Amino acid sequence: MITISAILAGLLVTCAVWLMLSANLLRFIFGLLLLSNGVNLAIFAAGRLTPGAAPLLGAGGALPEAAMANALPQALLLTAIVIGFGLFAFVLALTMKAYRVFGHLDADRMRLAEPEKDKA
Repeated sequence: MITISAILAGLLVTCAVWLMLSANLLRFIFGLLLLSNGVNLAIFAAGRLTPGAAPLLGAGGALPEAAMANALPQALLLTAIVIGFGLFAFVLALTMKAYRVFGHLDADRMRLAEPEKDKA
């Protein structure tokens, strides 16, 4: 199962890089979303899927009898999901503003801040 998760994470990151290298901002957003999901899946796979008990203490602070699952990858994953959502919302707002200003989403044609080249 971990091997399948790792292969799927690599596939998601590969597709994300391909989308992010295109000149269209909408494809860039989809690539960013795929990259975030691929990294989250990689963190999840790195935490190993173990059939351990939940990392909770019993009554009086007693440890559970079965092996406990590692809570660190789960906490990292929740944090990464929240950060990824915030980044996605920010990039989406920037893309909407760029579309309103330029009227298109082609990154190669967005040259407002750059000086014009001499056509001599």
